[in-house]
Amino acid sequence: METGFDWIGRYGYGAIFALLMLGIVGLPVPDETLLIFVGYLSFKGTLRLEPAVVSAFLGSVCGVSISYALGRFVGLPALIKFGHLIHLRPEHLAQGHRWVERWGKYSLLLAYFIPGFRHVAALVMGASLLNPKVFAMYAYTGALIWSGSFIGLGYIAGEKWNQLFPILHRNVIAVIILVLFALGSVIALVLMRRTPR
Repeated sequence: METGFDWIGRYGYGAIFALLMLGIVGLPVPDETLLIFVGYLSFKGTLRLEPAVVSAFLGSVCGVSISYALGRFVGLPALIKFGHLIHLRPEHLAQGHRWVERWGKYSLLLAYFIPGFRHVAALVMGASLLNPKVFAMYAYTGALIWSGSFIGLGYIAGEKWNQLFPILHRNVIAVIILVLFALGSVIALVLMRRTPR
């Protein structure tokens, strides 16, 4: 995790993009932690909020698109056989398949908020040959909500950003409430910045 913090501190927006892309594809990157840290750096003025959100969004979109393409062009049997190369076990795929069967295309919106399901949902959707336009609409909307809300949490928390982790890991309902609060706050902040005084 320190390496990710160092990379973002040193390379800024490019590191945000690359780390989130790799994390969504399935490499062990602490995505939410890094997003909250990015929000904190935006609060401090080290990074600008809007380019930080755009970099995180584009990295997430790129990563989820790669996962979708892997599922679509490689297929589930090959993913089951070679999934261990991207830390993907057969039981993860089975859970992801059940999740997708239950929630359908909406699972692409929800999966971002459940660690481990982000790339699995995209892989399963790709393997099920979901229409690319439908995939893009739901997955990219989810990417914007997810990245913007966690960056917003870090921005709102400011110097207390690292106190969010125990809350985030303890209670899913708390995460949802915090994310909704952060999302509303970020939208209000962006609107206030764009409104002429």
